[in-house]
Amino acid sequence: LINNIHSLHKLKQKAGGETGFKLAFFATQPYMKQAFEQVIKEKNYSFNVTWFEERLTKNTVSLAIGHKSVCCFVSDVVDADVIKGLSEIGVKMIAMRCAGIDNVDLEAVKQHQLSLTRVPAYSPYAVAEFAVTLMLSLNRKIVKASRRVKELNFSLSGLVGFDMFGKTVGVLGTGKIGKIVIDILLGFGCNILASDVVQNPELKDRKNVKYVEKEELFKNSDIISLHAPLLKDTFHMINEQTIKLMKPGVMIVNTSRGGLIDSNALLKGILDGKIGAAGLDVVEGEKGIFYEDWSDKPSVENEQLTRLISCNNVIVTSHQAFLTKEALRNIAVSTLESLVGFAEGKRGKEVPNVVLESL
Repeated sequence: LINNIHSLHKLKQKAGGETGFKLAFFATQPYMKQAFEQVIKEKNYSFNVTWFEERLTKNTVSLAIGHKSVCCFVSDVVDADVIKGLSEIGVKMIAMRCAGIDNVDLEAVKQHQLSLTRVPAYSPYAVAEFAVTLMLSLNRKIVKASRRVKELNFSLSGLVGFDMFGKTVGVLGTGKIGKIVIDILLGFGCNILASDVVQNPELKDRKNVKYVEKEELFKNSDIISLHAPLLKDTFHMINEQTIKLMKPGVMIVNTSRGGLIDSNALLKGILDGKIGAAGLDVVEGEKGIFYEDWSDKPSVENEQLTRLISCNNVIVTSHQAFLTKEALRNIAVSTLESLVGFAEGKRGKEVPNVVLESL
């Protein structure tokens, strides 16, 4: 891979392809491109962007030749091999247009002395509102009801839900998104059990909000909503053992990261009837599947995902909780501010939204 990159790199140099600060934008989707182009035009930014529909992987690193920075998303592969390849061709900065960076090998970024930025908060309201939307849709059988009516079936059998008022909702992760979820649910009259390694001071004294250990949350929640980052300590936090602690018929909602849930354990819980419903905007192994159109294929190469989609009490969406006009604009503004700062010569802590300050 590296030898091929070097050859192409020399050709680019001969062709004069390294003039000015250039950005390689990977995993381009029309809605994201439109948001970025609008902000670039409004603010009269002058650097050049090359839009690639391809995801960044070890097989597409060479597309970034001649660019000083790459802009990546959660669907891109930013592992040690890719980072080494980027460094070899002269890329100096990785701008993540998302909040989570669990797909980035941070040690490799440090080793190759690249600057890494992210979008710390684009619209927590977008994700929080979507999480509650999944709860309500599952509870009131909205998908099933809509499908019936389209077939002129107006029967109400099998559509019984429950009042949100008075229910206990466990919120795992009480940062910006988790807090907004709690704010919304308090409006429904829910009781909140919260859990996080750091308690949010804005929630500690709120009526009907109680911080508890995860075990107590699992045992006493009617609904569990996940808003934690994917770390070593949170990987598969929903697993066979924790599911055994939960109430029969519990609803689980995940709009954070797929790896928080052991998909096999989740499927077993659904099939056994322990889990009454699941709303999943993220799933294990979604990379390479989500954000693409597979409708002309017989299936996707993810057995757990296929089985989850087939369950009548499960709603799966393709990592779209962030997708609002406001969030897209905030992502574009924040990412471009970081890129412009780097292009202007800022380094270290001077770069807006910097995560690692290797340069």
